[in-house]
Amino acid sequence: MIELNKACIEVFPIIIPEPSSLKSVNFYLVKQDQSLSLIDAGRNNESCWNGLTDGLKRYGFMIKDITEILLTHHHIDHVGLVDRITSTHPIPIYCHKDSIARLKRDKDFLEMRVDFYSKLYREMGCGEKGENHASYLKKAIEQNKQYTIEADLIPIEDEQVGNFQIVEIPGHSPDQIAFYYEKQNWLFSGDLLIEHISSNALVEPDPNGDRLPTLSQQIASLKKCLDLHTDVVFSGHGSLIENPNSLLLKRLERIEKKAERIIHFIQSGCMTASAIAEAYYKNTYYEQFSLVMSEIIGQLDYLESQGAIVKELVSGVWHYSVNSSIAKAEAAKF
Repeated sequence: MIELNKACIEVFPIIIPEPSSLKSVNFYLVKQDQSLSLIDAGRNNESCWNGLTDGLKRYGFMIKDITEILLTHHHIDHVGLVDRITSTHPIPIYCHKDSIARLKRDKDFLEMRVDFYSKLYREMGCGEKGENHASYLKKAIEQNKQYTIEADLIPIEDEQVGNFQIVEIPGHSPDQIAFYYEKQNWLFSGDLLIEHISSNALVEPDPNGDRLPTLSQQIASLKKCLDLHTDVVFSGHGSLIENPNSLLLKRLERIEKKAERIIHFIQSGCMTASAIAEAYYKNTYYEQFSLVMSEIIGQLDYLESQGAIVKELVSGVWHYSVNSSIAKAEAAKF
């Protein structure tokens, strides 16, 4: 049992069940001294709004008692209630500097992002499937304007906000940060660690349009969390995680095992990212194209950074092969 009401901090979880693999959307009211922080803000729907208002009432608070909103990252299931709260109760909203272009839906940034994915999927051999997804993203620039955050956003420029230390944990999202309360060894970590499923490292461009090494970032972020020896991780979905180190090691081990499988697919003749993705995930490749390609591209970038594989551009498409020294080492096992 996690005791959430300590002498100097109280945590009031808002857990909203949802019928998906995520199981729930979680956000947290944190009472410290004279502040009542809201860490993340759920989805923009009645379930999350009613969950927040009911939770505030249950714990003896009102909307006007919230003193600031702290965002772990820009994804829609973490920022949904920001404008609804601040439209009647203007309060500071703190986020990573790289969240702002995404939350404000900056048109130049979004158009750059479409160009990034169009080129990426072409070079990864995705053909029509990639072209269709790039077209979808282009249309979404106009269609999703309603998701623009209108409230003012304050970029976090220091290593601390209030009593929270800021821990940068990119991978799942380039702007993901965690809020670490050292006195209790508690970490509010967004989607870095989810107890019942692995969090995807999503392929993304940096502000200049260059591909980020998202899986390598995810590995570094998991290791950073491991080094903290955190007692409790307050996850963005599912259950709160006590003594998370064993789960962190499990997630890191799973990444390495998946990397080994990717090498075997390459050795069996799958030379492009799309061919590997289709062979590895089968129908899921078509059902969850962007998620699957993020996973495979992240793995390929990671393996390349480790010197396990090499690539060659053939007719505009990257072809991957196993590093000859690695192949010889594998052959020597048999």
